[in-house]
Amino acid sequence: MELRSVEELMDLLHACRGTRDTPAGGPVDLHDHALQTAALLRRTRPADKELQVAGLVHDIGRLLRPGDTAGHADHAADAVRPLLGERVARLVRLHMAARRYLAAMAPGRGPSPWSAPALDRQGGPMTPVEADAFERDPLADDAITLRQADEAATAAGLDPGVMEDWRPVLEMVAARHARPGTAGR
Repeated sequence: MELRSVEELMDLLHACRGTRDTPAGGPVDLHDHALQTAALLRRTRPADKELQVAGLVHDIGRLLRPGDTAGHADHAADAVRPLLGERVARLVRLHMAARRYLAAMAPGRGPSPWSAPALDRQGGPMTPVEADAFERDPLADDAITLRQADEAATAAGLDPGVMEDWRPVLEMVAARHARPGTAGR
């Protein structure tokens, strides 16, 4: 599935309500997880709208292909690329590699208890060769920032705002992508 409009994307994001992030259930549904991730990124990187949007949409692949935990990032990246551009899609794709990287390079700051079981299904911690290649990716630091927000965005009872507040940001990123030479932050 390729998303062609902000309206289609908003419908998908709203459909995340009630869907749990992990087979074990997790503390928040995908809707609140998306809002929390984006809000954390807004606080840490207020000027980087594409990173914030990547945080908002990073797990929609779980709705597009339920049960494909290992491939959810690829499905989400492929779905948002036509609408939100290459950088957002690459960040969404790389958030899984960043999990593996952090598990290898910062084992004490590894995945949350909710996401740890998925690490094994996604290849486990990176090897030194994989970690070296990841570090050379120009988006590695941003992907790590996204991953850290992703891991932190599991607070039950936190009010992360409403999805509709993100519509103007999604429209802005989509409009930048639609106009050649204006993509970026």
